[in-house]
Amino acid sequence: MDKEVKTTTIKTSQKQVVQYFDYSLLAIVIFLVCFGLVMLYSTSSYSAQIKFNDSMYYFKRQAVFSAISLIGMLIVSKIDYHWYVKISKFIYVVSFVLMILVLTPLGIEAYGARRWIRLPFGQQMQPSELTKLAIIIFIPVLICKVGKHIRDYKVLGKIFLWGAAAAGGVFFFTDNLSTAIIVLGMVCVMLFVAHPKTAPFVGLAAVGCVLAALAVRFLDAMMDTSGDFRLRRILVWLHPEEYADEGGYQVMQGLYAIGSGGFFGKGLGNSAQKMIIPEVQNDMILSIVCEELGVFGAIVILTLFGMLLYRLVFIAQNAPDLYGSLIVTGIFAHIAIQVILNVAVVLNLIPTTGITLPFISYGGTSILFLMAEMGLALGVSRQIRFEE
Repeated sequence: MDKEVKTTTIKTSQKQVVQYFDYSLLAIVIFLVCFGLVMLYSTSSYSAQIKFNDSMYYFKRQAVFSAISLIGMLIVSKIDYHWYVKISKFIYVVSFVLMILVLTPLGIEAYGARRWIRLPFGQQMQPSELTKLAIIIFIPVLICKVGKHIRDYKVLGKIFLWGAAAAGGVFFFTDNLSTAIIVLGMVCVMLFVAHPKTAPFVGLAAVGCVLAALAVRFLDAMMDTSGDFRLRRILVWLHPEEYADEGGYQVMQGLYAIGSGGFFGKGLGNSAQKMIIPEVQNDMILSIVCEELGVFGAIVILTLFGMLLYRLVFIAQNAPDLYGSLIVTGIFAHIAIQVILNVAVVLNLIPTTGITLPFISYGGTSILFLMAEMGLALGVSRQIRFEE
């Protein structure tokens, strides 16, 4: 009996604390970026040749931004994420200042929307992307400060107002409703995770869905001649065939691309619809993936996103503290909501929003801040410790 006790003691004393780093998340992100570059070249080569006389124009720009972003992600992953507590409110304020600059002469209008600001060396930036990052690091600070008082609905409401203010800034300063919805959704998910009760959130979500359905029915019946572009998008969504020559053209052509691809697709580079869909390298790139690689290609992409979200859940569950867990929760919410919205738009399940597919669609600002978020998640994973 004494020998058994001694043996157990020796085994216990040999336990070692192992530092963790999520190499699986890193591998998935790199694979998504590389896959995105391949699909971007295949999708945009024709339009780039027509527009810039260079079939690799979009590919080269995105490749440069991706390489810079990858280096930035690795640098961010080495920073202790607790340092962001000190600068979180500053970044929140800066994001507002940059959004206000969109209304000044520094603002740039593109594709019928004024959402960018001019940077040196001919570059441009979309300030709403910084707002997403600001929410990810600032709202968790507010939640951690109130602690158990998060149970109080007044305290919960005050934190929500900070997020609602950011979403309102995105909407009013950059006229970007879809990104405002993403920002507000991220805040709601973080509050949902931090709050001990589930029922109130489920009830509010159910009421919101019912009100949205009633609003769509009302608009369909009453606003047939409206000139507001958002209302017109709803009408196009409900009756795409009737508006095929106007706002429904892009959606209809995207659906034709998905339908013509079959299960295994026409083959990489063999898309016909990419020659006629406007700005296909942005929010409609998934339709060309379905045409060239078929439903199988779409399943592969969605599986990769599922694996990415699973790794984020794993990191959030094992984070050493609440702040780290909520940071990764915010990143999870951002990726999940944006992917869901983009897929829903391509399949015409919701009105057109202009939301891009993360890591796949063209966009320098988007890939830069997405990789910064991945760096934050990897930084949290670096702080995880396991006993071995």
